[in-house]
Amino acid sequence: MKNRIKIYFGIALLAATVSSCNLDKEPLNGPATGTFPSNETEAENGLLGAYKALTLLDASSTPFLHVLDNITDIGYARPGNNYTPGITSSYTTDNTLATKPWTAHYKTLARVHLVLDKLPGLQGKIPPEKLKQLDAELRFIRAYVYSQLIELYGGVPLLTKNVPLGEANIAKTDAAEIRQWIIEELTAIADALPVNQSAYGKVRASSVAAYMLKARVALYAGQFDLAAASADQGIKLSNGLHELTPFNESINYAGKSHVAGEPDVSNIFGHEGFKSSKEWIWVMEYNINVPGNVHNQQYYAASRLGRGVAYWGPTQDFIDSFQASDGLSITESTEYDASNPFANRDPRLDMYCVRPGSRFLGYQFEMNSSFKNVLNYWPILSAASDEPSTVANADQSNAARSYSGYLWRKHVDIKDFATTSVNGQSDLNIGIFRYAELLLIYAEAKIEANKIDNSVYDAINQIRLRAHMPVLKAGLSQAELRKALRYERKVELASDGFRWYDLRRWGIANQILNGNLYLNRDANKWTSAVLTKIDDNASPVYNTALANKVFGVQNVIFKINKDEFWPIPESEIVMVPNLKQNPGY
Repeated sequence: MKNRIKIYFGIALLAATVSSCNLDKEPLNGPATGTFPSNETEAENGLLGAYKALTLLDASSTPFLHVLDNITDIGYARPGNNYTPGITSSYTTDNTLATKPWTAHYKTLARVHLVLDKLPGLQGKIPPEKLKQLDAELRFIRAYVYSQLIELYGGVPLLTKNVPLGEANIAKTDAAEIRQWIIEELTAIADALPVNQSAYGKVRASSVAAYMLKARVALYAGQFDLAAASADQGIKLSNGLHELTPFNESINYAGKSHVAGEPDVSNIFGHEGFKSSKEWIWVMEYNINVPGNVHNQQYYAASRLGRGVAYWGPTQDFIDSFQASDGLSITESTEYDASNPFANRDPRLDMYCVRPGSRFLGYQFEMNSSFKNVLNYWPILSAASDEPSTVANADQSNAARSYSGYLWRKHVDIKDFATTSVNGQSDLNIGIFRYAELLLIYAEAKIEANKIDNSVYDAINQIRLRAHMPVLKAGLSQAELRKALRYERKVELASDGFRWYDLRRWGIANQILNGNLYLNRDANKWTSAVLTKIDDNASPVYNTALANKVFGVQNVIFKINKDEFWPIPESEIVMVPNLKQNPGY
């Protein structure tokens, strides 16, 4: 078996490059890696190749960030060898999903170092300010990659340059030490980056992105004062550049039936949003005109009627987490009615999720066997008719229909389904940093530091008001604000890839991911008695005896001192003796 870690440490794999503001439109037919880069153009092409490398990490042809939440308590993937082990404490050291990020991230580091190592020799060939910016962007990408590696694997080999094959027997550096190194790197480069790189479609890093990454890493490390200060700087630099984008008018369909219309968040999370929304700070760019620069996320996320395979979807646990429209939990609110459970709820339930009785990708979505046929609204959408047609309900009858009973609406754009084939590829961009997360980082850091002031309320309330939800009551305690913050992260950042990290760093993974995870594949009705409360982490607590009768059940297991991190690929352990496997594998 090949010694992958040695290959990736020592050999850079440079991708195609760009023309205009899009990555990798033309292949690089330039010098060999021994002399590359030798000038400014080649150095910039190498930088863009490093950005491009970030797009290559996927699972089931879906960008990795949008896979992660489906192996937690809020999302569920089709049962199988790659996904179910993530919630049943049964990953192996050759599990593709668990080991793939290791390989992909070290490939990206090789691309970074191919250019970064040569920059000192390009002094005098590149203007000083340009050289400084190239250095800062490459180090930013490297810092981001390490921020991902340590969250998944804990301690990893920390490389600050390419390593010759004969010197690649490198031990792990402790995760805490790497976090501190990341913070110091970002401190050094943040102000060397432009405040805004909108000419590149937010694909290239800005100083706002650097301060946001520093804030995120500091928050995860428990350095709350530093996290708050860094997030505050990012917010200040964002003035006039970044802000929350209001939901479009389709928010008026939230809580209503498919007859009213289809909720749609494409002005933020779709093609339109990535083009014009100021909410995005840093994104991964895809381009269908570039070979290999596409993904199939839409196909895996879409309903059966909507030309997809319904591969992932929210859990019943997540659906029950959404507050009622009065801002109270559904176990406390008088506005909640279990016989009509999707009415009078936080509109983000319908803006971000697909539930029975709603419209999705032009079709009435129903999972109960009583719905043999459903309405097709495409005749109206295509202006072929004033009335919908009737079609057989494949969303219910297909054996591989949604396994949770729900689907994700967020990160799906109906425009892709008007033009693609059943397994058509998409070049919908993938967001990495969003202004909403920056606000939540700031609020959480201030809450955990117990330095609570009006700015904390303002940060959270901006997000709640965008969702047409009531603002927080004044005078909340630290514990009450912590619960409010955890609700907002759970709901607002759902399907963005943060839930697994949050459960671990809050120390609640062993509580949330042990026991039963509930699904409702048959869209069974339930009474309010199945729920006993919503706990301080904004998670539902069920009457197990009743819930087990109504819902489908997935048993979940989290083992302390094992499942905090994923296994390192066994092939790397065999070939690199100093690289020790994580505990429990």
